[in-house]
Amino acid sequence: MSQNLADIQTKAIAEKPTKFRWVVAGLIFLVYTIAAADRANMGMALPFIRKEFQMSNTEAGALVSFFLLAYAIAQIPSGFAYSKFGVRKIFSFAMIMTSIFTGLIGSSSSPLMMKIYRFGLGLAEGPLPIGITSTINNWFPPREKGFATGLFLSAAKFGPVLVPPICALIIQISSWHYIFYWFALPGIFLSVVWYILVKNHPSESPYCSAGEVKYIESEQTGQRAAVQKKPYSLRWLDRLIRARKADPLDTNARVFGSWNIWGSTLGYFFMMGITNVLLAWIPTYLIDVKHFTIMKMGFVASAPWMGAVVGNMLGGWFSDNVINKRRKPLIMVSSLSTVFMMYALINAPNEPILLGTLLFVTGILMNFGFSAYMVYPMGLTTKKTFPIAGSVINTGGQLGGACAPLIAGMILDAYSWDAVFMFLAASSLASLLLISTITEPVEDPLNT
Repeated sequence: MSQNLADIQTKAIAEKPTKFRWVVAGLIFLVYTIAAADRANMGMALPFIRKEFQMSNTEAGALVSFFLLAYAIAQIPSGFAYSKFGVRKIFSFAMIMTSIFTGLIGSSSSPLMMKIYRFGLGLAEGPLPIGITSTINNWFPPREKGFATGLFLSAAKFGPVLVPPICALIIQISSWHYIFYWFALPGIFLSVVWYILVKNHPSESPYCSAGEVKYIESEQTGQRAAVQKKPYSLRWLDRLIRARKADPLDTNARVFGSWNIWGSTLGYFFMMGITNVLLAWIPTYLIDVKHFTIMKMGFVASAPWMGAVVGNMLGGWFSDNVINKRRKPLIMVSSLSTVFMMYALINAPNEPILLGTLLFVTGILMNFGFSAYMVYPMGLTTKKTFPIAGSVINTGGQLGGACAPLIAGMILDAYSWDAVFMFLAASSLASLLLISTITEPVEDPLNT
């Protein structure tokens, strides 16, 4: 009798849902915060690297672009590798290599070696976002994937928030080399933790109960609202964004032949370019143009990324709760407002608090619709074809991120910072025009 009772208790414990998936979510946030910091720290070190190696603005822009070019190249091959071999081993290896190349950058004795290491860093870090989205897809039920993805996107912006003050402190104490040495350490530790804790699927994890696995795999994860509290009735908005009920792009050929995919890819190309110019060049701008001290520069340079975290959260909430999951309006608002914010930076104030506030608002407006680029193709594709569509759009964005910092450096050598901000404003306008040509795929269009 006692043995049977013990067996029943053991079975009940095994079937009770654990919540280990949220440990995985927390680890995702930590891992990508570090990864984002590893890519962002070059912007902080760049003014001091240029002095040591006597680099022109064009050469400095190329240094930034080498990483982003390699990052873009790694996207699609990584997706195929994860599909064949699973996430766990490849992801942990990519994290270790990311840390190794980060440390090697600090040991560079010439611009050539630094470019080689930056290219290697891009190839190493490129698999990480695809590995994280694959992990979210495997470890979370449908109704929790949005929140888990939000944590991931927040980490991408939170890393650059931490980088400027930490890097400024390191430079004050030692030199720019030690930025990369110190930033290399957390990734090695987290790669080991990931390999131990995060299996390819929760069913393989000793930390997940059978109840949690069943919950994760369930298609129905609780009561869904039968009706909206407030009916969506913005007919004028659906006309503006060309809302349509679209046939799903159910083959790769249809994905590659869709202007909606290519239009959003090109729009993302320009917006990612703006983001990476700010990430790479704002610290230099604050030192060379505004003549801020290292510590003042460190705190002001964090402002746009603090705004980015807020913008991503507000944009996601607004899209889901106010405009019934329409994505295109947020992208258009971000593109249009960024045109004006880039123009405003031409006459930016010299006072740190005022300039920091301006950059904070810029970050909010730029990122209000930024994550919508990657969510948009979900309404156009099937589950089978979405990874291809997503990788196409992300590759286009990373290529834009690779080109723009180099072009900004060339503009600085030939003209001035005013010309750079005008270039960024024109890029945002180009994004707006491209996005205006694509349709908004919805189940319940009101414009017909």
